Amino acid sequence: MNERQFYDMVGLINGWDFSQLQVEREDVCWDFYDEVSKRVRPDMHILDIGVGSGEKLLEHASLFRHVTGIDQSEVMIQKAEENKRKACITNSTFLQMEAETLDFLDNHFDMVTCRHAPFHAEEVFRVLCKDGIFLTQQVSEADKLNIKKAFGRGQGNDWNDGELMQRYCEDLKNAGFAQVDTFTYDAKEYYKRQEDLLYLLEHTPIIPDFRKYIFDEEIFNQFVHQNQTSKGILTNEKRFMIIARK
Repeated sequence: MNERQFYDMVGLINGWDFSQLQVEREDVCWDFYDEVSKRVRPDMHILDIGVGSGEKLLEHASLFRHVTGIDQSEVMIQKAEENKRKACITNSTFLQMEAETLDFLDNHFDMVTCRHAPFHAEEVFRVLCKDGIFLTQQVSEADKLNIKKAFGRGQGNDWNDGELMQRYCEDLKNAGFAQVDTFTYDAKEYYKRQEDLLYLLEHTPIIPDFRKYIFDEEIFNQFVHQNQTSKGILTNEKRFMIIARK
């Protein structure tokens, strides 16, 4: 199963919504959508790249004049439209679209956001208005590091920690952004129940082809035993955020 097929499968199951998991985090330095909200004006038109099933964007839609969310997955866009109808949100549009070729006019959006999805710096720059702002949060290579070490494989294992952030910053500067600022945190995560961590690994690409290999079940059980604490099963959440201004 390739990455897009996996993404579509998860979209059908839960729309990339993991809010039901019982997990506690320590030392988280920001909430991405709080950072977005701090920079909002009510007349803004925002583009969200990699919107998934739209839950987070719809929660904050009232802060903007209009929100447009795009995703490469038709399944995710269908979920987003369904969530939009349930929430009775009228100032939002969801479109299936590739981030590499944004089908919008130049200088069209006041803000562009992207959370845990790839983006193309030149396209982001092109569609942003003058003085527009781009915010992205991404998963660092050292995220869930003890899990990846236990399994001997994992998402981002081919990269050195910090390499993706550096590459994105260089791309944004080369695209023409006048100011590019970076932020990072490495938080402790405690999964309250074994089934919470199991669900995460089954529905994300953290461990590629999880449970496909004969020893995965044994490795998982051993990991839970070795990392069980009074607060839950310990791992880490490492994120970086980039804020760029045109």
